[in-house]
Amino acid sequence: MDLDESQRHRLVQSAFHALDHNKDGSINARDLLNVYADTFPSPEPGHVVLDEATANALISIASGDPQSGQDAPSISFQDFQHFLKIHRIEVIPTGKEWTRESLEVLLKDLAHKARISDSLHQETASGSTQPAVASTLTQLTDGVTRAFESVKQALTSTTVKHLIAGGVAGAVSRTVVSPLERMKILFQVQGPEPANYQGVIPTLRKMWVEEGFVGFMRGNGTNVIRIVPYSAVQFASYEQFKRLLMEPGKNDLDTPRRLTAGALAGLTSVACTYPLDIVRTRLSIQSAQVANTKEAQAALPGIWKTMVIIYTKEGGVIGLYRGLGPTLLGVAPYVALNFQAYEVLRAYLTPPGETSPSIARKLACGALAGSFAQTVTYPLDVLRRRMQVTQMAGVSYKYSSTWDGVKKIIKHEGVRGLYKGMVPNYLKVAPAISISFVAYEQCKQILIGKKTTAGM
Repeated sequence: MDLDESQRHRLVQSAFHALDHNKDGSINARDLLNVYADTFPSPEPGHVVLDEATANALISIASGDPQSGQDAPSISFQDFQHFLKIHRIEVIPTGKEWTRESLEVLLKDLAHKARISDSLHQETASGSTQPAVASTLTQLTDGVTRAFESVKQALTSTTVKHLIAGGVAGAVSRTVVSPLERMKILFQVQGPEPANYQGVIPTLRKMWVEEGFVGFMRGNGTNVIRIVPYSAVQFASYEQFKRLLMEPGKNDLDTPRRLTAGALAGLTSVACTYPLDIVRTRLSIQSAQVANTKEAQAALPGIWKTMVIIYTKEGGVIGLYRGLGPTLLGVAPYVALNFQAYEVLRAYLTPPGETSPSIARKLACGALAGSFAQTVTYPLDVLRRRMQVTQMAGVSYKYSSTWDGVKKIIKHEGVRGLYKGMVPNYLKVAPAISISFVAYEQCKQILIGKKTTAGM
């Protein structure tokens, strides 16, 4: 049977509900025993026989707990779905109902695919049974098989193709707006002294005069390289946090839990890839004349050597994570504000009677919501950049903490100092989102063969 994802999802849901005897949103050993008793009130020779030890063993393996026994855990819909998926178990009821025959087929498949077929034994004509024995070797083999199948399916799944498309789109959009991104960083790291870089057009001209096209791309390579681990960690951690926060019996998170999962995933991905971000900042300004110095910064080596230099000369791991504090402080409010602003704008811009906004309106909502969230959290971004470069030659300011940085910037530069670089930041929002969307759709069409229909 050739099924799409939505059809397969509905079938798995129907199987889960069929086995959830007490309808509490989870399946435990007692549920299986009750379903079995209802289905086979008087087992005939050749039918599957399910006892308490067998049911506990099956639930334990499905939940990922290798220990079976009287206190075997229950499994959620996500556990059940994952278990069926990695073992390639098809759930096909008879017609629209789960009959005695289809349940027997499902039980047999569970036994065979989970490698505990000894636990589901056949009753002979004389009524005798053979006891179930689950060996440690079988459990280890099962664990290895599950891990292998998970990796195999992940590498060939549509999700990975979406990640690839997103990575390509991010790389393209970042490269196109790289001159504005570098300009923003140059503005941010200039202290209270008279600035060498002022105004968008004069700065673009100065960047070209100093280094030509290379000046526009300083630090972009590191920024692009960072996309892959950042996206991978963000996706993987989001799935884990989603699983932890999921309410029993539900298939999706509500808004508060989704925001929490998104914020935690953002914190995790930022923390894991932060050293690349600090290297990107250093490389972006290495050849620029910041802090009104008479000479440009001495050219730094490549990504890896720059990281080694920071580690060996600036305090080890602390040096690689300088500025992480304000970065982490900005993640949660940014996610919350961006989400809330998007929902408000989407409701406002969607005409009455339409159930969903067009692609153009979604892009507009995304750009406006992102700009609003960035405006509120922007001072933390300025602090991050400042703290990332405090150990570089020619930089006059030193901050002992996030709060110390805020006080010193306001004292010496005014509130405007907390928003340096905001203009090029605004200028890059619209093109970055538009280019990213177009690149994503083109890449997705090549990899998956799907194209989003844009409306106005």
